[in-house]
Amino acid sequence: MTVPSTMNRSLHSFFQAIADARDEQELRLHIMDELGEYFQAQYWGLCLLNEDSHAAEVQIQGGADTEGFVTDYNKLARKVDPVLRYVIEHHAPAHEQLIFSPEVWKQSELYQNCYARYDHEHVMMGPVVSGGRLMGGVYFARASDAPAFDYKDLADLTGLCLHLSSRLATLRSQPKKPPSLVANRLTPREREIADLVAKGLTNAEIGAELWITRNSVKQALKRMFRKLNVSARAELVARLQDTV
Repeated sequence: MTVPSTMNRSLHSFFQAIADARDEQELRLHIMDELGEYFQAQYWGLCLLNEDSHAAEVQIQGGADTEGFVTDYNKLARKVDPVLRYVIEHHAPAHEQLIFSPEVWKQSELYQNCYARYDHEHVMMGPVVSGGRLMGGVYFARASDAPAFDYKDLADLTGLCLHLSSRLATLRSQPKKPPSLVANRLTPREREIADLVAKGLTNAEIGAELWITRNSVKQALKRMFRKLNVSARAELVARLQDTV
């Protein structure tokens, strides 16, 4: 199920899409494309900690240089971001005007060294919580010619984060199906790619979903074909459906 593209839709469309997600990949796919439109954001993203590695898996959309923004943010801004600090401490959504006046915000180290470079004039974040722990978050930014986020945006984001957190907790509490002997020949990343191939995604769509280049997906598929002795995507999917 995908969320209808209507400016006046209700958050209930997102709630249903979240509830219908069968795994974390679908959780991302069902909501990411429409989140920016609903919150009228020029840039938006979803970050979830990998349950096994605890590494942050970040997906940012809307900007021409999303990789550059994520790199600069991690290097220059993450440790001094008061909006992120508020979300971590309170497990509640926040935007910059909840913490700063507009004048102080534009003079801050965070804004000057990172956000201003990418025209992230107004920012809002919300937490994704599982088992009482912060497991990720949702990020939105508006450009300098857009209005700041307000109390209604925070209220809507609160509802969205509650549903995301609840679904993530449910998905992660389910017993994991062990990979087949065939699937064990693949690395965890290759199995992620295979799952998305099975859902019908193109190389470009898989790259966007996993935050890697299309060429990386292409090269990974070549390795997977060799490992499983197949020559086409349909054969790959069929081969991995063998359970012994």
